[in-house]
Amino acid sequence: MKNPKDHLAQTLKKARKGKGLSLDKTADLTGVSKAMLGQIERGESSPTVSTLWKIATGLDVSLTSFIEPKSPHSAATLVRTADDIRQHPAAEGLQIAPLYPYDAALGFEYMELTFESGYERLSEEHAPGVIEFITIISGAMEVLSDGTWHALSEGQSIRFAGDAPHGYRNKSQQPAKVLSVIHYPYLNP
Repeated sequence: MKNPKDHLAQTLKKARKGKGLSLDKTADLTGVSKAMLGQIERGESSPTVSTLWKIATGLDVSLTSFIEPKSPHSAATLVRTADDIRQHPAAEGLQIAPLYPYDAALGFEYMELTFESGYERLSEEHAPGVIEFITIISGAMEVLSDGTWHALSEGQSIRFAGDAPHGYRNKSQQPAKVLSVIHYPYLNP
């Protein structure tokens, strides 16, 4: 697998240039500074998940397109264990394992997320129409949707609008491991 910084740098530059955007215009669309975008494109910076979300939303691309290279499409795909692909750490208190990166034919990405004890994050609104699905596979946590924190425990699921204010927090003493599906109805194949 190629260096994650190199993959991120190449993917960002390709997405930006593919839309005919300058760094200035990309900064306007994403809310991420021109300097930071340049550092990412040169492989000099490892942005936070929050910053990657801003860039993905501004450029109308999926989050996992920045994390993991696309694999060849086939009818059956065997995934190595999440331990082999988990990002250590994706952000303070958060680990991401992109089990199936964004697939344009299906319109979604599928990830395992691990929220450490004490983790809390209010997420930026994603592009219109984005829907998130969370299923708790171990531990317990809360998801903010429609202005309410919803307590979830092992085996429980929630679906919510990713294009509205939302958040995640783990107030328990143990890590919470979840499966996350993010559907992007607006991305073109």
